[in-house]
Amino acid sequence: MAKRKQAPAETAKRTEPVKLSSKDKKTLSSLVVMADRVVEAAHKAKPPAIDIPSRSLSNVRFNKAQKIIEMGGGKNKRELFNLSQAKSYMQTMLVGSGCKRLIDEGKTTSIRGLYYLLKHTIEGTKEETFNDQAECDPVIEDVEVALDALREELHLYAQTKGAMVGPIEITDSGDEIDCSRMGSGGYAIPSIVEPERIQFRKHAAKFVLHVEKDTVWQRFNEDKFWKKHHCILTHGGGQPPRGVRRLLNRLHYELKLPVYCLLDNDPWGYYIYSVIKQGSINLAFESRRMAIPEAKYVGLRSKDYERCGLSSSVKIRLNDTDKKRAKQIASYPWFEHKKEWQKEIQQMISNDFKLEVESLISKDISYVTEVYVPQRLQDRDFLD
Repeated sequence: MAKRKQAPAETAKRTEPVKLSSKDKKTLSSLVVMADRVVEAAHKAKPPAIDIPSRSLSNVRFNKAQKIIEMGGGKNKRELFNLSQAKSYMQTMLVGSGCKRLIDEGKTTSIRGLYYLLKHTIEGTKEETFNDQAECDPVIEDVEVALDALREELHLYAQTKGAMVGPIEITDSGDEIDCSRMGSGGYAIPSIVEPERIQFRKHAAKFVLHVEKDTVWQRFNEDKFWKKHHCILTHGGGQPPRGVRRLLNRLHYELKLPVYCLLDNDPWGYYIYSVIKQGSINLAFESRRMAIPEAKYVGLRSKDYERCGLSSSVKIRLNDTDKKRAKQIASYPWFEHKKEWQKEIQQMISNDFKLEVESLISKDISYVTEVYVPQRLQDRDFLD
């Protein structure tokens, strides 16, 4: 008797239905509405268009009551039958379609992966849907703001950048993780940190200390600062990515943990603090889910050169770009009326040099973990 032939493994299709979370259903509904408007416009013989909230500085305001940056009501209309807008309109709908496919299939991909998923030559032309990644990324942000959805809710993630260690246990995609037993590398903070993906199980932390760079974080981890001071220690590899900022936000609001930021004494350290505290101008539409208005700045300070008795060899001369950026930050509405911040920035400009946190190593390898930060926290010597 002839044996029955089996279908090749690659042709087997997944039959189990995808379980959508409540957020998935909400996001999917918004994507369908965006597509339905195209059909409605066609039925009414009207040019298809989509309104994209403006992400320009002119459409951003500082909410003094909430102490966060918010997006205004300004919008830009993107039309299919406008020659200068036709391609960007097509790209917007294409990104929406790609995200719907990801949600439907219960899968995620990187923003780079979405770029390749959508990139192709338009039939009958030599035109590419996207020429490069830089052309795709802003469109993804347009779809986010148009739908009032996080990138992660569109099932997209960015490069993993940042780590966490400390007395907290979490569940990540069903796996139980003890962040006090993660070795020298710590728990790598993913891009998607929403409650559907990551749940906090239990913790014994009194606060969160966020440091700017992984090199400084390694010193704190090696010295077991988090164990001695009962805290959660995080870093964002410089400018913290959205996953790190969102996780800090959740640790603060859900676990009621104070957040302290140890950053460099330069305009870029000040800016990182501003983004963590008030939100970023480019992502003003997501400030409520990322900003931490109660976050505190614990260093490095312009007065620390003399206060800590540092040697002149650790000075880094300010260049024209540094000075210009410092003055821009001083003029931010959330800094311009704070006397201590104005004094801090002006002293750095007067010093004509900046300092990195690593400069404290010139005092002692563990000076930052054993003296500097413990003293700042004990004296409550920080900037708000």
